[in-house]
Amino acid sequence: MPRLGRDPSARGPVVQGFTGGGFSVDGGVYEALLLTPERADGWDAPALHELTAEHLAPLIALNPPPEFILLGTGPTTAFPPRALVEALEARGIGIEPMDSRAAARTWGMLRSEERWIAAALMPLR
Repeated sequence: MPRLGRDPSARGPVVQGFTGGGFSVDGGVYEALLLTPERADGWDAPALHELTAEHLAPLIALNPPPEFILLGTGPTTAFPPRALVEALEARGIGIEPMDSRAAARTWGMLRSEERWIAAALMPLR
């Protein structure tokens, strides 16, 4: 299993590696994942073209709202539906799409800087 280094200054859940098509986080393995600075939850991720703000409701509901949402779009980088981008922008939340492995690594780096962000990581397959 490829391992990611855990920054000792990072608080909250950290993706520690990738295994069997999933993400290893604090002893659990998730095929798809929602991350907040406080928790990691498995996610029944829709197809990217079907993704709406409702699918990201736990992330949007953070108080205060996240600076932006890292969107791991699976094995390759793809762009989310324009309606989703507009819905998030209307709430003052940005979205940064990238492949899911890059999003997991970026999550760890930004959380080590104590950035108040959220992430939605779609399956690696």
